[in-house]
Amino acid sequence: MSEQNMKKQRGVTLVSLVFFAALIILVALLGIKVAPEVIEYYAVIKDTKATAVDPASKDATVAQIRQNFDKRKLIDNITVVDGNDLDISKDGNDIVIAFAYTRKIPLYGPVSLVIDFEGTTAK
Repeated sequence: MSEQNMKKQRGVTLVSLVFFAALIILVALLGIKVAPEVIEYYAVIKDTKATAVDPASKDATVAQIRQNFDKRKLIDNITVVDGNDLDISKDGNDIVIAFAYTRKIPLYGPVSLVIDFEGTTAK
C-alpha cells in the first residue's frame, strides 16, 4: 500500500476497543447494582405520597398514618423504611411525611458505594 493510502485509513485499535469495552462493562455492572436501590427509593416516595393524600389519613393519628404506610410498603415489598422511620408533621391541613436512610452497596472486595436517600411529601 502506498504511504498516502495509509494516512487516509483510520480506525479503532485493539487496545482502545478493549479499554472502551471494559469501561462499558464497569458502568453496566454499577448500574445493575444501583438500580434496585433507586427503584426501591422511588417506591418509598410513591407510598409516602399516597399515604399523605389518603382521605383516611386526614384525621388519623401519627400511629395510624404509620400503620397505613406499613400496609402500603408490604404491597411494594419495601424493606429499607418502616413506619417508625417516618417523620410525620402537618403543614396547615396537609400531612407532610419525610424520611431518610443510607444504603451501602458492596461493589468488589473492600470497595462499596454509600448512597444517602431522603425524601418528603412537602411541595
